[in-house]
Amino acid sequence: MTYDLKSVRLPTLGPGGIRALNALADLPLVGSALVARLRSDAGLAALTSTRIDEAPTFTPALPDTAPALPALDARDDDARTGFRFPTVADYHAAYREGRLTPVDVAERFLARWDESERATVPLRGFISMRRDDIMAQAAAAAARWKAGRPIGPFDGVPIAAKDEIDQAGYVTTIGTRLFDGAPPAARDSTAVARMRAAGAVMVGKANMHEIGIGVTGYNQHHGSARNPYNDAHHTGGSSAGPGCVVAAGLVPMAIGADGGGSIRLPASFCGVVGLKPTYGRISERGAAPLCWSVAFLGPLANCARDTALAYEVMAGADPGDPHSLGHPAADIDTQAPRSLAGITLGVYWPWFKHARPEVVAACERLLGQLCAHGARLVEIDLPELELARVAHLVSITAEMSTGMMPQIRSRFGDFGLETQLNLAIARASTAVEYVHAQRVRTRAIAHVERALAMCDAIITPASGNTAPRIHPSGGAVSDLGRTMETMRFAFLANLTGHPAISFPAGYDAAGLPIGLQAIGKGWGERLLLRLAAFAESLVERRKPQRYYAPIDV
Repeated sequence: MTYDLKSVRLPTLGPGGIRALNALADLPLVGSALVARLRSDAGLAALTSTRIDEAPTFTPALPDTAPALPALDARDDDARTGFRFPTVADYHAAYREGRLTPVDVAERFLARWDESERATVPLRGFISMRRDDIMAQAAAAAARWKAGRPIGPFDGVPIAAKDEIDQAGYVTTIGTRLFDGAPPAARDSTAVARMRAAGAVMVGKANMHEIGIGVTGYNQHHGSARNPYNDAHHTGGSSAGPGCVVAAGLVPMAIGADGGGSIRLPASFCGVVGLKPTYGRISERGAAPLCWSVAFLGPLANCARDTALAYEVMAGADPGDPHSLGHPAADIDTQAPRSLAGITLGVYWPWFKHARPEVVAACERLLGQLCAHGARLVEIDLPELELARVAHLVSITAEMSTGMMPQIRSRFGDFGLETQLNLAIARASTAVEYVHAQRVRTRAIAHVERALAMCDAIITPASGNTAPRIHPSGGAVSDLGRTMETMRFAFLANLTGHPAISFPAGYDAAGLPIGLQAIGKGWGERLLLRLAAFAESLVERRKPQRYYAPIDV
């Protein structure tokens, strides 16, 4: 089969250009023609011009069998190299040894967050935060530690959640101003509730790309979260805040949401680990209803071990989400691997190499190291990637515009400029296109399953580029070509439901992080986390320029 993803060179529009384009899109005749042209530029015509005979698959459906893994060749030391971010184990060691209490850490966290916001360039990692609530949670955790009865693996540890996810006492605004004044959530989402039950001190709602309909992390209402490795650059979207606050050391882990790379792209751009699990693995109850068939909650953390711990806590059946029921139990390794013997990695080279040269070089170098330490490499084929890309684009944007339809009808002008333009394109999708996209999903799942029959994981860069620069004005930018390059490797696992992870692979010449992605078999998160843990012994981490950890290691 022929590799069919193409690079697109289209004009980049700044705030003024987007404003003019939105004005034209409002005109009865001109607007229709303009939106049609934008849709054509995005490649949407391919969807209905291709014959698809398969029946539609409206939500991902993968075999309910956990893949077998080779026995773990475990190491008993810390495998990480280079700069060491504080881990959950470091927090617990401080509490256990009496060097700090959860109250001390909460006070330090708030002070460091204040410092990050008072800087010449505010970090903008959070949208909302309740100091009294944070201190009350910390006091309860301190009492448990004092009594010698911590309740779980995150007891007393500060954890953030993306503003797309319900947290009791906070309004879920999904990064927009349209929900200002709405009542706070009365209960936690399942993911937050499970983290809280494991002792986590939930420290607030992390920033995000407005309603999740973008890949940079830009937010016109709250200011864009800044990349801790270079605050002139974006963090990646849409889980921009989680990527920012984890990379800055403010928290060791944050809960993100991923509809088209929104966990893995910030993880790649910010140099952290981000796991998008199998469809249905982590309950979506309490997450904003934005993109039902391609939506995933998952952790971003500074190391593979903490990513695994959070995944294990949040995963599992929830009667409030039917898609979470009836699946194999989640399991994780308790130690990092000493080798990757017995693991087969698959690469579709035309896809792998379709990225910026520095990205390809770093990812190819790490892949070579993984193979030098026991992994076997096979070449695979993944046909019709362009068709899958368009099917994902139609699915996510049609579902987002449907989920936001009440706000679109009543307050469309209150959305940010970039969001207005993206929604105008999304609303033009038809029912025929949407159903056809779900027929493509059926075919795409089959393609990925055939590839995974030859290997344990498919390896690609996590993104085609490193973190883009924020517009000098701080305003909106529309760059369809860059969006497609950023998402080139992310969309497929959202469409098919397979688990995928991004973990650090190195840095470009400017010091911006690069991520490697592994896509696994359904319910195969344990292997992906094992790969990320092993990579930590190979890739030397660097300290970010903006660093605010509340504890020292």
